[in-house]
Amino acid sequence: MRKLLLLHTLLLLTVLFAEGRHRKVKVYTPYGTMVIRLYDQTPKHRDNFLKLARSHFYDSTLFHRVINQFMIQGGDPDSKHAHAGDMLGNGDVGYTIPPEFQLDLFHRKGALAAAREDRPDKASSGCQFYIVQGKVFTDEQLDKLEKTRLGGRKIPVDQRQVYKTEGGTPHLDQSYTVFGQVIKGMEVIDKIAAIKTDGNNRPVTDVPMRIRVVKKWLLF
Repeated sequence: MRKLLLLHTLLLLTVLFAEGRHRKVKVYTPYGTMVIRLYDQTPKHRDNFLKLARSHFYDSTLFHRVINQFMIQGGDPDSKHAHAGDMLGNGDVGYTIPPEFQLDLFHRKGALAAAREDRPDKASSGCQFYIVQGKVFTDEQLDKLEKTRLGGRKIPVDQRQVYKTEGGTPHLDQSYTVFGQVIKGMEVIDKIAAIKTDGNNRPVTDVPMRIRVVKKWLLF
């Protein structure tokens, strides 16, 4: 009986150990390192991002589109060997991911979200992503957004408070899938967002990245 109980306990711990792994990634850049927690509420996006990170897909890709007070975008495989001035943003991996919109996951500062083309099903790019910088909003500005770009959809009170204090890009909510959040290295976003860009919003000086999965050891 004791052996069976011990075996059951070990199996349970093994399951918990497996489920608790690979929920964070580190994004290394010349401007510092960001730690991003991936959301379990968006499993398709989470698992795809982890798969690409484990295979070192993102190594040497660039943050190729940077707009101050909006976001920093990367993940285009064509950016790995791009020449100065090349137009980027069209590279992909040959598949898309169905949207996984969640009401409690929104575009606050530091949100990790999937880029996508303008398509009816709002399916996400299989590899390109952006990290929100955004800006701080007033109640009046949020009221106007609700009536215009959000088509009458009300911003929840708790999210409205975040947009008024931390900032973000509320007009993207429920239109692009948010699947993670920067939990360390928020200043890196500001540093990258502030650099000089060309007419296509590509940084004049390349901003390469590499992404590594962080293992979470529940037993320690």
